[in-house]
Amino acid sequence: MAVQYKDYYQSLGVPRTASADEIKKSFRKLAREFHPDVARDKKKAEEKFKEINEAYEVLGDAEKRKKYDELGANWKSGAEFRPPPGAGGFGGGQTFRGGRGGGSEFEFGGTGFSDFFEQMFGSRMRGGGFSGHPGFAGVPMEEPSRDIEGDIMVTLEEAKRGSVRTVTVRRENRTDSHQVKIPAGITGGQKLRVAGRGEHGGDLYLRIRLARHPDFEVDGHNLIYELELAPWEAALGAEIAVPTLDGKVNIKIPAGTASGQKLRVRGRGLGKTGDLLVATKIVVPDKISSEAKKLWEQLAHESKFNPRD
Repeated sequence: MAVQYKDYYQSLGVPRTASADEIKKSFRKLAREFHPDVARDKKKAEEKFKEINEAYEVLGDAEKRKKYDELGANWKSGAEFRPPPGAGGFGGGQTFRGGRGGGSEFEFGGTGFSDFFEQMFGSRMRGGGFSGHPGFAGVPMEEPSRDIEGDIMVTLEEAKRGSVRTVTVRRENRTDSHQVKIPAGITGGQKLRVAGRGEHGGDLYLRIRLARHPDFEVDGHNLIYELELAPWEAALGAEIAVPTLDGKVNIKIPAGTASGQKLRVRGRGLGKTGDLLVATKIVVPDKISSEAKKLWEQLAHESKFNPRD
């Protein structure tokens, strides 16, 4: 099945030769601009946020990016794009044939991922058990039950607070809509089971993919935020406001904080057990004035500090 090709480099506004750092920087800039929690036009921002998240899901992962780049000249095929044999898994129109020679096509809607992504990188249909009994002579067997599986993009805000999403499963002859509850505290890789919504009585499984966030990395139920500190803030200590999924909180930076040190803000991660880990990074000014240079030289003389001693 032909699907609409997605130019992920265009989505992030970077050339195909962009470095990993350039891709990450562009994503973070766009994600902050179009995050639904801050944008005025929330519906438009939500679609754009999904688009750039999908692009970064691929280009921000070395293995996925390599697979995407291997399409080569096929990337110009536009609406007539057809993935190469063996590319991708279930979703976006992958055909599964089973039972008595019949075939079924499935496409997902409302998961946050495009048909193109699901063709190239989605989960695969899983074989289920047979729901009927062996057939006798002249009596056909019942169609076997099959579990179907796909991916669903969930924002960190949804993962923390929970939500309800409408997911559609499009078949050849009908489209089914299902209300899917995203429980608070869910993490990436977990699967939601929708009983009896697969094929012929099988189940529907949705694997959670956490949307990338411009400010936070995810480690289990913990969130990690990188806080850049001026050298004097690290040396003297400071009180700084840092973002959380529930708004900003003030934290104290102890005097003598080292770069790479992690400060824990309890209860500000995902679920009941998740915390926010603030990872410090000391940043030195790129340029300093002549007056500032004299002060640095005076500090070097007065402190007598040598980190290599």
